[in-house]
Order: sequence, then structure tokens, then C-alpha cells
Amino acid sequence: MYDICCIGHITLDKIITPDSIVQMAGGTSFYFSNALCQMDINYMMVTSLAETEFSFVADLRSKGINVKVLPGMHTVFFENSYGENPDERTQRVFQKAAPFAMEHFLFIEAKIFHLGPLLADDMSVELIQALSKKGSVSLDVQGYLREVRNEQVCAVDWLHKMEAFPYIDFLKASEHEMKVLTGLSDIRAGAECLYDWGVKEVIITMGSKGSVIYRERRFYDIPAFAPHTVVDGTGCGDTYMAGYLSQRIKGVGIQEAGEFAAAMATLNIESSGPFTGNENEVLHLLSENRVRVFSVE
Repeated sequence: MYDICCIGHITLDKIITPDSIVQMAGGTSFYFSNALCQMDINYMMVTSLAETEFSFVADLRSKGINVKVLPGMHTVFFENSYGENPDERTQRVFQKAAPFAMEHFLFIEAKIFHLGPLLADDMSVELIQALSKKGSVSLDVQGYLREVRNEQVCAVDWLHKMEAFPYIDFLKASEHEMKVLTGLSDIRAGAECLYDWGVKEVIITMGSKGSVIYRERRFYDIPAFAPHTVVDGTGCGDTYMAGYLSQRIKGVGIQEAGEFAAAMATLNIESSGPFTGNENEVLHLLSENRVRVFSVE
């Protein structure tokens, strides 16, 4: 029995920032897995990609990450472009991969299944429903809100959301994704709406403005910690969820788990590529910021 099993495609990413253009592996499962590899968690990842990118898997395994690979004809190919504001990006998709199916998970047992669809047809609602019978389901909703039109990624509503929400224990959405899902601009109203639709724990991330978590009619306001430098925002949401779920599975409370997750995201944004830190570095950042806040008060 694994603590957490993450499901999602590894991508070939082209990252464009004002300072550089870099090609690297990416995708929710890739960033999530890297963020967990130095945490005390019994973890596995299930992914699918073409043989031409198997080196990405070899790199993950070299870090001690347990990876199950479903060989595919294609690897998802994303282009992520960032401007001066790291909270904003535009995306293009040049190549898609085959979807996941329940037959791939018949013999995998986990306490939490974290789903990281990158496009709307990566995972069916039936897969969500089936996995919910095996463990808790955590979902990063972003992929269900992406429609590819002439290679451009366009924001759309999730057609089958009302069928899926009652089976989701943890739902992570950005502020913009929450607006698309609910039609509401107010963060608290949007979180309440998603909860009323069946989600048990709603996590709304707002980039440099922090995040809000809502469970059992209670709000938790999670601060964002200012980075020393902003290098690359790619994967910060995935790193946040890795930190959050790693703490929740250990029985840590929502506020403390949220702050831990926020600190991991801050460390992630200070360098290019996936999170490479460890739990002690996260705790040190939290300690520094708490001392700073206390001294100001």
C-alpha cells in the first residue's frame, strides 16, 4: 500500500522566460514526483510517454522514485511562455499522448491517488469514480480546463465536473481555474461553491497572493512567502500539492500543511526545473518567516 500514487503524463516542455529558453521534462506528475523524492513518503508514479523520452524516467528512478511506465506512441509536448509576471503564462501543445484507463491501476493500492491531467481527455470521470473506491482522490483540475485549438491552449469549462466532484477528496485549482469552474470571482464564494458541489477539501492557489483552503465550512488562509529571486514559476503548483499531501497523509493539520506547501513552492520558484530541496530546508524557510513576522508585530 502506497501513501500516495500520482498519475499523469510526463511532458517534453519548452520553457520561455524573459531571460532564457530551456527544454526539459515537465508535467504535473514530473514536478510532483521530484518534490516528493526526498520526503519520508511511500510513493509511486504512473506515467505514459514515448520511448524517445524514456531517459526522463531513468532520471526519476535514479533519484529513488518508483515509476510505472505505460509505453505510448507519443509524449505530450508543451510550450510554456512567461512574461515579467511569473503568475501568468501562455501555452501551446504540439503533441498529445494516449489517455489513462482503469485497467492500468487494478493492482495498485494507495491511500491517496493524485491525478494530474494535462488535457481534458487524459482521464475519464469513470476513472475518477473507480479510483475513489480504492483510496482518496486528489485532483489538480487544470487539465480538464484546457482545450487545444490550432496548438493554442484555450480555457474551457469542465463538461463533466458535476459527475466527478462528489468523488474528489482534494481539489486544487488556481484562482483563474476556480472562476472558470464556478463563474465566481470571489475566492471564498468560489471555494464554497465547489464544496457544495461535492468536493471535500478545496485548495485555491493565488500565486504570490497565497492560497485558501476550505473544508467543513471553515476557511484557512495560507500566506505566500516571498522568494529571494524569481527564476521559473513552472511546477510551483505541483510542488505545492506534493508538500500539502505529504503533510496531510502524515496527519498534519490543514493550516500547517498549507504553510509547508507554500514554503516548498517558494523554494521551487527560486531556480529552474523541479524542486530539489528537502524537508529541513522547507522547515528552515518557515522558521525564518515566522521570526520575521513576529519581529514586525
